[in-house]
Amino acid sequence: MSQAPSPARLACAGLISLAVGMGFGRFVYTPILPVMAAALHLTKAETGWIASANFAGYLAGALLAAAPGFKGSARRWMLLALFASGLTTLAMAAASTSIAFAAIRFLGGVASAFVLVFASTAVLERLARLGQPQWSALHFAGVGLGIAASAVLVAGLGAAGLDWRMLWAASGALSLLGALAALQLLPPDAAAVPAASRAAAPPPAGRLPAALLAAYGLFGFGYVITATFLMAIVRASPAARNVEPVVWLLVGLAAVPSVWLWTKVSRRIGLLPAYALAALLEAGGVAVSVLQPTAAGVVLASVILGGTFIGMTALGLVAARESGGEPHRALAAMTAVFGVGQIAGPSFAGLVSQKTGDFTLPSLVAAAALVAAAVASLAARRQLAAA
Repeated sequence: MSQAPSPARLACAGLISLAVGMGFGRFVYTPILPVMAAALHLTKAETGWIASANFAGYLAGALLAAAPGFKGSARRWMLLALFASGLTTLAMAAASTSIAFAAIRFLGGVASAFVLVFASTAVLERLARLGQPQWSALHFAGVGLGIAASAVLVAGLGAAGLDWRMLWAASGALSLLGALAALQLLPPDAAAVPAASRAAAPPPAGRLPAALLAAYGLFGFGYVITATFLMAIVRASPAARNVEPVVWLLVGLAAVPSVWLWTKVSRRIGLLPAYALAALLEAGGVAVSVLQPTAAGVVLASVILGGTFIGMTALGLVAARESGGEPHRALAAMTAVFGVGQIAGPSFAGLVSQKTGDFTLPSLVAAAALVAAAVASLAARRQLAAA
């Protein structure tokens, strides 16, 4: 019998998977967007609905992953999704119209949702069976690592004079290399845990509280406007333009330790109170990005965004896994409501900013949504306590 992989190896497989499927597959659009929009003369509304198409695909992928009849091992679907994510990222270099961009980003969104749901299922379940759930922080750090890596890649290639097509092509090629690495690190399911151990670990019972789903959907809307348009906000501000090369890197670097940090906080004050605290902190960062668009304000907003949104993602998924029935369906349900918020956010922000001239109003609406997410998470805590 093959030896079970170590917790470190499992967590590294998850880290690389989320770096590819989320850090690159979902978020590389943000640093490439200003260059791409300028070269193709895309309007703010067009850039918004291209982003929303990606999030619509993310929602579709989450709903598909949650389907009752969905079959196949989590590892197999994770790996297929990783290669699909790399290929769709690569394909952006060959497109030239808004419709083609939106279609490709939709497919990339489906792949990203599959990566998050099935990588988290495959890795977190095995870590739990091994009695090493603390390694999940390394798994979720992959999103921040991918964002930081994409920032360095895009800034470096942009400084070398490469155009937006080469930025997409390089991002896709690096993503495919990452998918190959994940394939090597994560063995088939049967090699990880003996069958008897799998049979001895029934899924948790219960239903997801409606307030928890609401909190996650509001979070999706609240964070995504800044996460999508932060670089555009920076480029539009003369007082902040000098920090543009490092802004997205700061988001990624702050995201890397964020799950570890918020896990520590949650152990002191509770899972959902920690989620509420992170939502309020992120609301402040979102507001600062448009109310104080100076170099210092943008740097602060970037660090707060990176330091909270991955941590909130992890806290929400852990809360769902602990309270909501069969693991991958609970994760998929949360991913679905998250996707609804993400679809609405960029389109709303793009349309409103095109009419008002900047991202101030949509960003303040996003901050209000994050405050509402904090309130909803505390309501979810009361629902769970009463169950």
